[in-house]
Amino acid sequence: MPVTAIVGAQWGDEGKGKITDLLAQEADLVIRYGGGSNAGHTVINDFGEFKLHLVPSGIFNSTAISLVGTGTVVDLDFLGPELDHIRAAGVSTDGLRFSSRSHLTMPYHLLLDRLGDEARNSFVIGTTRRGVGPTYVDKADRVGIQAGDLLDPALFRRKLELVLPAKNKQLRDVHGAEAIKLEELVEKGEAWRRLYGHLIVDQVELVHAALQNDDYVLLEGQLGALRDLDWGTYPFVTSSTTVAGGGAVGGGIPPMCIAKVVGVVKAYTSAVGEGPLPAELHDETGKRLRERGAEFGATTGRPRRVGWFDAVATRYAHLLNNFTGIAVTKLDVLDGEPTLKICTSYMVGERRYHTVPGTAELERAVPEYEEIEGWEGSCADARSWKDLPVGAKAYLSRLEELVGAPISHVSVGPAREQTILQAGMR
Repeated sequence: MPVTAIVGAQWGDEGKGKITDLLAQEADLVIRYGGGSNAGHTVINDFGEFKLHLVPSGIFNSTAISLVGTGTVVDLDFLGPELDHIRAAGVSTDGLRFSSRSHLTMPYHLLLDRLGDEARNSFVIGTTRRGVGPTYVDKADRVGIQAGDLLDPALFRRKLELVLPAKNKQLRDVHGAEAIKLEELVEKGEAWRRLYGHLIVDQVELVHAALQNDDYVLLEGQLGALRDLDWGTYPFVTSSTTVAGGGAVGGGIPPMCIAKVVGVVKAYTSAVGEGPLPAELHDETGKRLRERGAEFGATTGRPRRVGWFDAVATRYAHLLNNFTGIAVTKLDVLDGEPTLKICTSYMVGERRYHTVPGTAELERAVPEYEEIEGWEGSCADARSWKDLPVGAKAYLSRLEELVGAPISHVSVGPAREQTILQAGMR
C-alpha cells in the first residue's frame, strides 16, 4: 500500500492527532518522524482524552507498531508519565518502539533551552522549553547521544565524558547555573536502559520489512509548515523539519513511496509562540473563537493566538507538500458566525504577495480579506457532505479553490466519529 504522510499545513496545533488516530485504525505501522516532546497531539476516542507528546497517535490500534522514528528527539523522563496515563485507560503499549538512531534529550538540554530562551530578551522565540532545540543542536554538532547508545553502557559513559564538560561550562559561565554530575547521568541512563531498552529497534529493518510486505504505513508529522526549520517563519520555528519531505528522512522511507499527503488545517488559524501571524485577530471575534475552540496549547497550556483562515499560508504549505487531500478540523467552531473572512493575499508596502515571503517582510504584511457569508445551525451532527449547512459547504469549497487541493476530511467535533470521510464527500 502507498505510504501516507499526515502533516500540519498552518502553524501547528491543527488536529493532526485526531486525523492520525482515525487513519491509524487501518494502519500496520505509524511513525512519528520529527520533533520531540514539544509536540502536543490531542486524541479523543473510546478510551478517553489524551494529549500525546512523544507516543505516536497510532498507539490506540493494538495491532499496529507505533515507532518513534530516527528524526525525533526523545525525553525518556517525560515518556514515563505519558505511558502511565495511556496504560491507565486500558490501552496496550506493546506496539511502541524507538529507533536506535533517535537522539536523547538529556537534562542539560532542558536547562539550556529554558535559560537560552530567557537570555534572548526581546528576541525570545517562545519555545516549549522541552529541550528540543538544544538536542538538535548537539545532533548537528555530532556530539548527540542516540537511543541505541543506552544498550552499550560503556559507550554511553564515554559520550557523556566527551560532552558534559562543555555543557557544564556553558551552564556555569554563561548562565550561572549549577553543573550536572556525570554519575547522575550515568545512573539515569542505566534506569532508561532497564525501562526502555527492549523497545529500541533498527528502524531500517523494521520499516523496509513493512514496505516489502505492502503494509499500510502512516507518517505522523508535528507542528506545521510555517514552523519548519527551513521553510517556516525563521527564527520563530521548531528545530526540525515539519513537511512531508522530512517524513522520508526521519521515517527512513524512500521518497517515491510517499504517495499520499494529508495536510491538516483548522477552519481558521491558530498558533502558539512568537513571530508574525498576519491574519491574527485581537478583537472580540478572536476571543470568541479562542473560547469556542478551546485554543490552549496541549504542551504548554498557553492561550493560542487566533485569526481568520489564511489561504496564503495554507497554499504555501501545499506548494511545499503537494497535498493529495486536506483535512479541515474544527469547522463547528465557526457555527453561527454571520460573516467569515479568508485572507487571500498580503500587502507589504506596494507589493502584493500570494505566497509567504521572508519573515522580515511577513512581519510588515497587511492581510487582504475576502468575506463570505456564514451559516446558522450546527455542523456537529453532520456525518456526510449533504448534512452540512449550505453556508458551510460554500465555505469549504472556497477554501479548496484558494488552496488548490481537494478536501478529503472534515472534522465537526473532537470525537473520532465526528469526521466526514473522503468517501462521504460530494
